[in-house]
Amino acid sequence: MTDHNATLSRTSRALAPDVSRGLMLLLIAAANVSWFLWGRESALTGAHLVDGSALDKAVQILMMVTVDGRAYPLFGFLFGYGMVQFVRSRMARGVTYPQTRRMLRQRHWWMIVIGALHAALLFLGDIVAAYGIVGLLLVWLFFDRRDKTLWVWVWVITGVWTLFALFGAFGGVMTNLFAPEMAESGAAYAPDIQGMTAGEESYVASIVGRLAMWSMGGITQGLITTVPICILLAWLAARRGVLEDPSAHRRLLRAVAWIGIPVGWLGGLPAALTHVGAIGLPSWTFSGLTTITGAASALGYVAVFALLAARWQEAPPAPVRAIAAVGKRSLTFYLFQSLIFAPLFSAWGFGLGGTAGTALAVGIAVIVWIVSVPIAALLERRGVRGPAEAMLRRLTYAGVGNEENPG
Repeated sequence: MTDHNATLSRTSRALAPDVSRGLMLLLIAAANVSWFLWGRESALTGAHLVDGSALDKAVQILMMVTVDGRAYPLFGFLFGYGMVQFVRSRMARGVTYPQTRRMLRQRHWWMIVIGALHAALLFLGDIVAAYGIVGLLLVWLFFDRRDKTLWVWVWVITGVWTLFALFGAFGGVMTNLFAPEMAESGAAYAPDIQGMTAGEESYVASIVGRLAMWSMGGITQGLITTVPICILLAWLAARRGVLEDPSAHRRLLRAVAWIGIPVGWLGGLPAALTHVGAIGLPSWTFSGLTTITGAASALGYVAVFALLAARWQEAPPAPVRAIAAVGKRSLTFYLFQSLIFAPLFSAWGFGLGGTAGTALAVGIAVIVWIVSVPIAALLERRGVRGPAEAMLRRLTYAGVGNEENPG
């Protein structure tokens, strides 16, 4: 074991992680819904439609600056933070460390299974399985390492992504100057992802399309993004209880918010302007920049959510408690979004994705998240876990023991 042992005795339920997860699902809904729009040309490097009204373009710019590539690493940070909380709470209840590690490993394997089913049945961009894979690998490699080791790897991975961003931008400029005919040469060979999934009139055929796209990259997407950076940083933060006691870390959180969010938004702006044609460069030019600055923005969002939660830790108002209730059931309401989006937008369902623009789709995504808040509040008042959390809990403890009062 490492120098984080002293923190494993904390057991109180903190408001900040749950509020952060609840608000994160709003960003996830807005980010995912564009993958259900079909029948029209979409961007080579993302799900946004190429054509659309002025309002659609404005919403796309807003999404690309503030949400796309930002919600995913935000999820990664909170997922990583939850790993330390999971180990801490089980050990505080008398579960041995080897048993706890076995539970964590079993939990990640079942996440892969749940994510595979989610991808097959509803949404090609599932992230549950991707995080299960990342969790298995990173816990095996780094969970018991010292803080110094984690920091070294954070900077190594950050450096690699920074170089990728620089080379991507340089390559885009050079391609535009000397080989403009190659700028979007990949577009002719790129698969029609939305057409193969949401655009299929046969539900069975849509399953084939989703599994094909998911197996080509969706299942490993957590490993080829900045998610490992965010998970390692989350472990460092959790060892110090940053989200459990945000008031004591207010100065750090303010610094992260004031730096991370502007860096993230500015980093997403070039790709957004390229998408709408304001910058005449290949669409892939700023992919690396969007990715690395997305991690900064995600950390900034976590900091803001934690600072807001710090104001209400002792006596949160009803809306904050309701959002925290969503966060406690984040897996359930993540799947709930797909249960609404898939039949509503897909050609095999009501087919709205064949005509809806970005603005309408994002508006519906926001409404779906709003609907989830009172449902979660009702479950909280009745003391009922989310069904997905209850299932994952049973699977996590299966054959391990010590299931009484697991928290």
